[in-house]
Amino acid sequence: MKKLIKLENSTKIKIFKGVSILEAVSFLLLLFIAMPLKYMFNSPAMVGFVGMAHGILFISYLVGALVMYRLLNWKLATLFLVIVCSVLPFGPFYVEKKIL
Repeated sequence: MKKLIKLENSTKIKIFKGVSILEAVSFLLLLFIAMPLKYMFNSPAMVGFVGMAHGILFISYLVGALVMYRLLNWKLATLFLVIVCSVLPFGPFYVEKKIL
């Protein structure tokens, strides 16, 4: 039988904070570096790399938000705010500092 890894709640929160910060940084890189390179300098290579990383981090952030919702007994309004913050350029920083 496979052993399941059980993580402490504080470890889960730390992981979500890390994903939150990485997701925000990847979004900012995509918006302010990769997209201008693509459309102003006709160099789309970085969009593919940063876009893929951001997509993976974005999905990880949303899954982590659902885990935090159950783990920390958030209200539905808090979960909604966290999800809305995921599409704002500096939103995950707000979540990491104010909600967690």
